[in-house]
Amino acid sequence: MSTISPARAVRLVVKRELNTRLRTRSFLVGTGLVLVLMIGFILLQSSTTGGTGTSRIGLSGQAIGISGPLRAIAADYGLRVEPTTVPSAEEARRQVTSGDLDAAVSGTPSDLTVLVKSDLNGKLRSALARITQQQVLDGELSAAGLNPAQVMGKVSGANLTVSTVEPPDPDKEQRSVLGFAVVVLLYMGIVGYGALVTQGVVEEKSSRVVEILLSTLRPWQLMLGKVLGLALVGLTQLVIIGAVGLALAKATGVLTIPGVAAGALVWAVVWYLLGFLLYATVFAAAGSLVSRQEDAQSVVAPVSITLVVVFLIGLNALAKDPGSTTSTVLSLVPVFSPMLMPGRIATGAASGLEITAALLLTVLCIGLLTWLAGRIYQNAVLRTGSRVSLRAALTGR
Repeated sequence: MSTISPARAVRLVVKRELNTRLRTRSFLVGTGLVLVLMIGFILLQSSTTGGTGTSRIGLSGQAIGISGPLRAIAADYGLRVEPTTVPSAEEARRQVTSGDLDAAVSGTPSDLTVLVKSDLNGKLRSALARITQQQVLDGELSAAGLNPAQVMGKVSGANLTVSTVEPPDPDKEQRSVLGFAVVVLLYMGIVGYGALVTQGVVEEKSSRVVEILLSTLRPWQLMLGKVLGLALVGLTQLVIIGAVGLALAKATGVLTIPGVAAGALVWAVVWYLLGFLLYATVFAAAGSLVSRQEDAQSVVAPVSITLVVVFLIGLNALAKDPGSTTSTVLSLVPVFSPMLMPGRIATGAASGLEITAALLLTVLCIGLLTWLAGRIYQNAVLRTGSRVSLRAALTGR
C-alpha cells in the first residue's frame, strides 16, 4: 500500500464521485424534472394569488340595485367583484356560457337568482346570501314600524374585542409552507443519494474494482470519500433547486419573505450534509454486506423504512404544531433532527439553544455511526459470494 496521505486519499475518491455523478444523464434529467415541476407549481400559485382575483358578475332587472352593496359585502369576505349590467337574462346566460361572466344575478334583492357555468364561488354565495337576508330583514323591520338604518347601526356597534398574548405572525402561512418544502426536499435528497451510496458500493464489490482501490486506499478512506462525494452531488442539486425556486418565488410575488427563505435554505444545506452523513454511512455499511444488486434491497430495507417512518412522524409533528413539546423533543433526537429541525427553523419555532443542542447531538451520533459503519465496511467489503452477516462484519470473523 502506498504512503498516500489520508486527506488526499479521501479527496481523490470525492473528486472521482463528483466527476462521475455530476455528468450522468440521471443527474441532469432528475434535476431538470424537479425544476420543471417546481416552476410549474410556483407559476400556478402566482396565477391564483398574484393576479386580480376579480369575479365578473352580471346584474339584470331589479338586481342592478345591489351593485354597491355587493362590492362592499364581497370585500368583507376578501373577494373582489366587478358588477356589470346586462340587458336581459338571455344575454346573461350567453356571457356565462362563454366565460365572459363568472355569474349572472337576476330577480329582486330579497329573492335573487344566480346563474353560473358549473359551480358558485363559496365567498360569492355568502355575500349574495347576506344581501338577500339584509333585504328581508329591512322589510320586516319596516313592517314592524322600526327604522332599519337605526336598528342596523346598533347591531353594527356590537363588536367583539380580541386580545392576544403574542402578536400574530402575518408570515405564518408562508413560513409553514417553507418548512414543509425544506423537509420534503431533504427527505428526497437523503433517500435518493443514500441509495446511490449502496448501489456504488455493491457495484465496486461485484466488479472487483474495490480490490484494486483498496490496494492504494484504506477501507475507511474509500467509504468516507464515497459518502462525501455523493453528499456534494446531492448538495449541488439541492442548491440549484433551492436557488431557482427562491428567485422565482420572489419574482412572482408568491414569496414575500425572501430573507427568511434564504436563511431556511442555508440551514437546509447544513442539515442536509449532517443528515446525509448520518444515514449514508449506514447505507455504505449495508451495501458492503452483499455482492449482488439483487440482494441490496434486503439490507437497505431497514434503513429505508426507518427514513420513511422518521419522515412521516416528523412531517406530522410539524403540521400539528412545530412549537409543541413533541416537535421539540423529536427534533433533538439525531435520527429526526436532519429533517424536523430545519422545518422548525423555517417556521420560526426553534430557539437558538434547541438548534445548538440538536447540532451537537447529531454530530456525536454521526461520529458513532461512522466508526461503527467503518468497522462493518472494512470487515465485509472484500468478502464476496453469499451475504455477510452483521455479526461477522462487526467481529471480523
